[in-house]
Amino acid sequence: MTSRTTRVVIAAAVQLVLVGAAVWAPLSARLTGEVVRLRVAAVDPVDAFRGAYVDLSYPDLPAVPDPGDGSVPPADEARGTAFVPLTRQGAHWVGGPVQRTVPEDGPYLRCDDSGWRLRCGIESLFLPQDRAAAVQDAVDAGTAVATVRVDSAGHAALLGVDVGP
Repeated sequence: MTSRTTRVVIAAAVQLVLVGAAVWAPLSARLTGEVVRLRVAAVDPVDAFRGAYVDLSYPDLPAVPDPGDGSVPPADEARGTAFVPLTRQGAHWVGGPVQRTVPEDGPYLRCDDSGWRLRCGIESLFLPQDRAAAVQDAVDAGTAVATVRVDSAGHAALLGVDVGP
C-alpha cells in the first residue's frame, strides 16, 4: 500500500470508531435495555430552529439543586456524572436521590447534573408536526407516559410517549 492509501484507510477507520463511540450509549440502551415507563411533563413544545419536537421533563426524577435554596452541595463537591436509581411504583418508575457512585442493584439512569437541570439523554422527542401537537396536549394534561429503555450501564433511550390516560 502506498503512503497516501494508508493515510486514507487510517482516517476512515478513525471516523468509523468516532461514529461508533458517539452512538454507543443510546444504541446499547435500545438493544439491551430494560423497558421502564416514566411520567413526563413539558418544558418547551416547539423550537422553530430544530423542528417539531417536545422537550420533556420527568416529575418523578430528582431535580438539580437550586443554588438559591441552600440545598446545593459545597463548592468543592464536583458536579457532572450522576446516577439516579429507579424503583417501580405501580405502573410507573420513579427516581431516587442523585448519587455519585453507581447503584449496586436495580436499574438506574446515568445522567449529568452540571447544568440547570438533570440531563439523562431522554429529554427531547422529535415528531412530525401534527403528532407533536397531540403529544404536547397530552403532556400538558398530565396523561403522557414515556417509554424508555435503560441498559445495565444506565444509558437510556427514549422510545416514545404514550398519550393515553
